[in-house]
Amino acid sequence: MQAVFNATQAATRPALVQFDLDMDAAPAPISAHERTGLALGRDYALHGITPPIAHLYPQSPLQRGWLAARGRPVRTPASPQVELWLALRTHAWARGRSFEDIQLTPHHLAQLDTTHCPITRELLGDDNRSIDRVRDDAGYAAGNLAVMSHRANQAKGSRGHQALVDMAASCAAGPITRIGGLTEADWQRAAVLTSFVTPLSHEQAAQIPLRVLPPNRLRLFNPIQALQAFVTRQLATPGWSARLSRLEALLPTDALRTDFNRFLLALAPRVLAAAELQEPHEIRWALEDAWALPLVQKRWARFALQLAPEQAEALVERAAAKKLSPVHVQRHDDGTDGWALATGGYAA
Repeated sequence: MQAVFNATQAATRPALVQFDLDMDAAPAPISAHERTGLALGRDYALHGITPPIAHLYPQSPLQRGWLAARGRPVRTPASPQVELWLALRTHAWARGRSFEDIQLTPHHLAQLDTTHCPITRELLGDDNRSIDRVRDDAGYAAGNLAVMSHRANQAKGSRGHQALVDMAASCAAGPITRIGGLTEADWQRAAVLTSFVTPLSHEQAAQIPLRVLPPNRLRLFNPIQALQAFVTRQLATPGWSARLSRLEALLPTDALRTDFNRFLLALAPRVLAAAELQEPHEIRWALEDAWALPLVQKRWARFALQLAPEQAEALVERAAAKKLSPVHVQRHDDGTDGWALATGGYAA
């Protein structure tokens, strides 16, 4: 194109308009990963905590967010629960895992804490405590987390319910009685733990012995397991006989009431034998170990298989409404909200 036009051309043609296309001045789009990192860095600054050294490099969104907010007033000094919340969010962000930040708060994490690993039963301290996503194809979300030992967490890995059942069977078959550092009983407890957040048929769920009680705030997908845990927990606190009698009265038929009583006659003596136990974790273990007896599971299955899933769910809700539960029971219409199941637990 010519840069200079003569007067005649200029008079008969419209003036040329220049467009300045400065592409460098347009802001680059921010990815979801970067946006999360910036927010995470900002929260570190607002709580007066220095982020992990691994993320303090110039290109890190986490560092940029931290530096941008570091001059703002610091909130109340961070509690151990807030430090854990930030560390867990950082761990999830670095691995590209989904983290549901509406319900999964520092307060929620504090309610997950326990003194002993539910799988290995070892005493937990700062050096061996970890938080596990019970269902590996879901993200970090309320209802999918449990505190356990590093050893149990690493052995469990990404295995689901059936894979953990197979590991327990391998130990039982021998001659090796310990695989991955876990015994047959450990693998059984891990399998039951994952069964709680795994949708199973009513027939399958009714025939799983309660070798581990659900950790606090874990969501139970299978109604018959919710009833199983509800009934078993009754025996951990005084007044259980009266409460279970009231629960029995809610059963619709004489046949169900008879089979429920037969089940209790098998379970209760094992717990009463441990009546001298004082520590909560020892009482919990006595209840769990009672389910290792074939007679207990056989009588439970006979009773449970006569119920429909809807009946089991209704029984738990009615019993909770009548204040028959020693622990809080909460119903979730969408138990997997925020679990990122569509992406296998990874951030979109």
